[in-house]
Amino acid sequence: MKSLLKKISKLRVLVIGDVMLDHDIWGESSRLSPEAPVPVIDVRNDTFTAGAAGNVALNVAALGAQVTLAGFFGRDDAGKRLSGILTQKGIAMIPTPGTGATIVKTRILSRRQQVCRLDRESPQHDYAIDPREFVPLFDKAVRACDAVIFADYAKGLLTDELVAKVTGMAREHGKLVAVDPKPRRRLKFHAPDVLAPNRKEALQLAGIEQEAHQPFPAAEVCARIYEQYRPKHLVITLSEEGMLLSHQGRAGRVVPTTPRAVFDIAGTSEAIIASLTLALSAGAVLEEAAQLANAAAGIVGGKSGTATVTPKEILAQVAAED
Repeated sequence: MKSLLKKISKLRVLVIGDVMLDHDIWGESSRLSPEAPVPVIDVRNDTFTAGAAGNVALNVAALGAQVTLAGFFGRDDAGKRLSGILTQKGIAMIPTPGTGATIVKTRILSRRQQVCRLDRESPQHDYAIDPREFVPLFDKAVRACDAVIFADYAKGLLTDELVAKVTGMAREHGKLVAVDPKPRRRLKFHAPDVLAPNRKEALQLAGIEQEAHQPFPAAEVCARIYEQYRPKHLVITLSEEGMLLSHQGRAGRVVPTTPRAVFDIAGTSEAIIASLTLALSAGAVLEEAAQLANAAAGIVGGKSGTATVTPKEILAQVAAED
């Protein structure tokens, strides 16, 4: 693992996707409001970090690689705060054109339990990019990177045209392409090197509706996703059951998850796509990449809110498991 992490530190990654500002309001509650049956939160402090595609970029950087993030930053206070957070972490940015507000996700927490979430965003078309701008925006960054990650959160920046064009550019220059999908948008990803949905997303990609508490139909899901999207590597996160690995539509091994106390699942999918992409770009086989991703997700899940993981934490975790 130490050798793999050293190779990762020499990589460059381009992340393209929906960028958000995560705003957490922390407090405590000891009474209900006299105006409505809701808790009154005594606010203690506010924290801010980059979420969604921004958190993918933060995870890439935390693992030691260089990263460029392409996404929309509004001309507002939230956009300034978001770009400042990323700049402090050494992340280069390609601001994409648009007319919307910076996407902000505000979580209100009482004694570390989420009470509610407030979302601020504009219509999807306000974040879309004119196809004539794809090459000027992305050509240099694609040429310079080792891998491209599409981080879709269904906010409108990623479109079929953008994905097709950038994927073609990446293929032309021999770059790995990874996708963290949001299936309800049905973007036409074609033959990515890595496709990493969770259980729910995998069922949606496969077009399968399933009742609660039913066993996961691994063989059918893997076959259907491969038929439609042709991923080289399909990695399906099955929560505490581990990660299902699939190659050319065949369900393969499930890499088990080491039992851990999971505090908060926020940010685990970003840790997974970042670590999988980096490991495969560094020459790891799929099982080794999945083991790194499992460790990363477990560590992030043990933290509160949107979080990242470092090589030091991963090495300590691996040592503890041996």
